[in-house]
Amino acid sequence: MSGRLRGLFLFTDLSFLVYWVVTAFHWIPPEYAYQDYNNKLLTVWNWSFLPLDLLISATGLISLYFYRKSSPVWRPLVLISLILTSCSGLQAIAFWVIKQDFDLAWWIPNLYLLLYPLFFIPGLVRQMAFTDASMNRRA
Repeated sequence: MSGRLRGLFLFTDLSFLVYWVVTAFHWIPPEYAYQDYNNKLLTVWNWSFLPLDLLISATGLISLYFYRKSSPVWRPLVLISLILTSCSGLQAIAFWVIKQDFDLAWWIPNLYLLLYPLFFIPGLVRQMAFTDASMNRRA
């Protein structure tokens, strides 16, 4: 795993955890919150991301642990985390597009979530396929 990917994982996974703590304690001033922040339906929509975001953080942080332990389990966990991260960003962006809400303060972090994994997924899949092929030749 590249140092750049490890850094992005730490940044992203810890940011998710910080975001949910900040959200739970209502520390985001309403003027910086998303449009219609006090709308109950939008609040529920936002909270619907909690399980997904926690799963992203868990798989990302656990993959870092297994990478440090030199366990091959890290690769599938990284792939899962990257795919889920991109899905999380895609779902949010799709919602904002349908809602026709183009606030860059919310688009930028969600575009980051959508796009950054796409730079790493193809290489990781190739690496996993090569590793799998090598192991099959030995068997």
